[in-house]
Amino acid sequence: MSEYDYDFIVIGSGPAGQKSAIQAAKAGKSVAIIEQDSMFGGACVHKGTIPSKTLRENALRVKNMRQTAALAKFSLDENTEMVTLIDRLDEVLKSHHTYMLEQITRNHVVRLHARARFVDRYSLALTHVDGSLQTIRAPHIIIATGSYPRNPDNVPIDHEHILDSDSILSMLYLPSSLTVLGGGVIASEYASIFQALGVQVTMIDRYPNPLGFLDKDMTDTFVRAFEAMGGTWLGSEQVSKVYWDGISQVVTECESGRVVTSQKLLCAAGRLANVDHLDLENAGLSVNERGLISVNERLQTAVDNIYAAGDVIGSPSLASASMEQGRRATCNILGLETAQFSHLIPAGIYSIPELSSVGLTEQQARQQDADILVGIAHFSEVARGQISGNTEGMLKIVADRSGREILGIMCVGEGATELIHTGQMAMLKGAEVDIFVENTFNFPTLAEAYRIAALDILSQRPRDTRLSV
Repeated sequence: MSEYDYDFIVIGSGPAGQKSAIQAAKAGKSVAIIEQDSMFGGACVHKGTIPSKTLRENALRVKNMRQTAALAKFSLDENTEMVTLIDRLDEVLKSHHTYMLEQITRNHVVRLHARARFVDRYSLALTHVDGSLQTIRAPHIIIATGSYPRNPDNVPIDHEHILDSDSILSMLYLPSSLTVLGGGVIASEYASIFQALGVQVTMIDRYPNPLGFLDKDMTDTFVRAFEAMGGTWLGSEQVSKVYWDGISQVVTECESGRVVTSQKLLCAAGRLANVDHLDLENAGLSVNERGLISVNERLQTAVDNIYAAGDVIGSPSLASASMEQGRRATCNILGLETAQFSHLIPAGIYSIPELSSVGLTEQQARQQDADILVGIAHFSEVARGQISGNTEGMLKIVADRSGREILGIMCVGEGATELIHTGQMAMLKGAEVDIFVENTFNFPTLAEAYRIAALDILSQRPRDTRLSV
């Protein structure tokens, strides 16, 4: 009889955990996946990605209604219930939950609803929901427990007036005003979504611009659009104190002396690896200085039979990347050959407007070579952009000094997170800028912006290298 209960144990059922478990099962291994929540799929599904995007769809409808002259002054009722704005959420979550469970079941993965902690590098002690205890062992363990909101000491989260990204959608009614602390992905998405719904939103961050890892043209476009909807961006501000006044307002005091009041406040100050309950030290592991689990290029931790994937290892902290990390972690354990992990992972930010990019930003490319060529297409120049009222958007192609090699692509505007994949595929195949000129796009589509941006680059090439168009 084997000393092990399973070949693989996966802790966490989010995107990384699911894919690692399925990959192991398809390779004929016995697999157990542990999830402490009652619903399968992790925070990504139930508290983050799907709920926020469901809310975004209704916010976008409200914004688009206001673009019609007859409805320009349209606004939601003061006491609009939040549940009406995410009316399809339960249906979407149940469908996704059912699909994932069916996938786990047909691949014969054992699902364990319990809280896990390490006993040693091969053993996990489980506490089930009924209080019963169990210990299970496996030669291979994958940690995919995700992350939870980081709450600064000077922001007393109470989940009623002062909320974090896990509790923001628990509000009963749409607030009249909202302060958002932070300038990252979650902050930018929720700030723009609530502003589009007619909430008076103020974003406050210590950095001069939101989404500082993106191309500056993208962040500038985002801020212009946010302010055009009525939002307020306050950059380079240090928050010193946040408190509920006990009556009707949340007060935010900044070190500069600025004071901002609002009905509700969202603290979106990043996320931390969800590992506190795992007793990592029993397995010989610890988190690094950033509170994350360190892994090598194989996604292997300092303990050679334990791997980690997803938010617990940090950037890029994208559901898409987590899925691939989970799959690759299992493949690496099993010695299955995989292609090199591409650095061309697109970033998709579901703010209003959407932002997406792949490859180098213009600023990053210029640090390597000041003579790069940049082509820009504004959606206002594209028929589909005018038809849909999506005129605030733009697409940018960054190329090397010859104007041939594609170094990066950035896109802002509705549909950006879909549109970026055209450029991503071109980059993955090593196609030159000319591919966007030599091929035909449907008319009218936003994809035509690739041709316009490419022509902009071609016009800047040395004359003896230009394509005849």
